[in-house]
Amino acid sequence: MQIYVEFGDITTITSDVIVNAANGALSGGGGVDGAIHRAAGPQLLEECLTLGRCAPGDAVITSAYELPARHVVHCVGPVWYGGERNEDRLLASCHHRTLELAAEVGAHHVTFPAISCGAYRFPINRAATIAARTVANFMASQALPDKVTFVCFERKTFRAFNKAIEELHSSQQSP
Repeated sequence: MQIYVEFGDITTITSDVIVNAANGALSGGGGVDGAIHRAAGPQLLEECLTLGRCAPGDAVITSAYELPARHVVHCVGPVWYGGERNEDRLLASCHHRTLELAAEVGAHHVTFPAISCGAYRFPINRAATIAARTVANFMASQALPDKVTFVCFERKTFRAFNKAIEELHSSQQSP
């Protein structure tokens, strides 16, 4: 199982699938969503607008157009309301559903941003732990994808995801 964390810009990472932290309308926006739409070109928005809405915890897949990938999986993370509205379950579902779609198209390498950690205010350490566990559990039971990279744009996010991955590796090595 290969799970990594990188500091950088997700739109420049070569991967089979780049994951977009999308809004429910799949219409582009700020943060990662806006960056992915700008890098992919206008055809991405055109395709997204044919798909309708996407609910929190779910995902849809499109072509990647000008991005260094074959596909973009657009997942809608939960807005953080203090943990009282199933936010943890919805965030785990985003990651799980994304990996299911990636596996369906034969993706070996999937690149995730820190879903819901920006404008949606999900606590970064909590999100990193949920993402790492969900990805590891999926990869332990499925052949594809066989590599996942979390790409973090901010140092504090990178540190949180790096810590979550280190803890995950440590717990897997303990007897």
